[in-house]
Amino acid sequence: MPFVHLHVHTQYSILDGAASIKKLFKKADDDKQIALAITDHGNMFGVKEFLEVAEKFPNVTPIVGSEFYVSKGSRFDKRGREDQSSYHLVLLAKNYEGYKNLIKLSSYAFIEGNYYKPRIDRELIERFHENLICSSACLAGEVSRAIMAGNISDAEQAVIWYKSIFKEDYYLELQRHQTDVDGADRSTFELQERVNKVILQLAEKHGVRVVATNDVHYLAKDDAYAQEILLCIQTQRAIFEKDRPMSMIDIPDYYFKSPAE
Repeated sequence: MPFVHLHVHTQYSILDGAASIKKLFKKADDDKQIALAITDHGNMFGVKEFLEVAEKFPNVTPIVGSEFYVSKGSRFDKRGREDQSSYHLVLLAKNYEGYKNLIKLSSYAFIEGNYYKPRIDRELIERFHENLICSSACLAGEVSRAIMAGNISDAEQAVIWYKSIFKEDYYLELQRHQTDVDGADRSTFELQERVNKVILQLAEKHGVRVVATNDVHYLAKDDAYAQEILLCIQTQRAIFEKDRPMSMIDIPDYYFKSPAE
């Protein structure tokens, strides 16, 4: 089965993505990749350009999606800093009906759930899940976060709930972002390895399929520095600060890899 990038952040992931849509399609076409997804953080701003560019690359099937922010409670909760946090969840449209449900989810996220970030919740997911493929996302996903916190029971309950909604269209996501940079922080990779082990166990126990993704944020490995600048602007930090969160320079692995890679 050919590899397809199903977790891709373009420049429309504001201050969190540096990948040009045109260059993504060009690279996918050059690598003879059969499809390409767009899953920008919390929005669908890039979908119009994504579909327009896709017409110029008929050998690459466009897959429209988004990596949504899912509120830990109700999307209407806006009581303070405790309601800022949210889980990540990747949703992909299977067809035009699914695309319309993505639009509804994205619209409600901004109209009703916008609090620091545009958020959906489980109630909206239940209402607009038809014709969507759901993937558990990265380490910021609900399942992964529960595993990292040692709450395996909570992780299992999340798997059961999402499978009850999406049935065979629910997938558990595996990621491995390693680094060969001397002295780099390898904690993210170690966490992914620990989370992946439990995800595989939960997948087997509950009959859920797994999908391997690469968390794409920029086109080429050399673009890691440009991505780091964007993150510094987003977090209001300086590039030379040593105590910043995870550095893309230390882990230049979030680029658009070839199928062989």
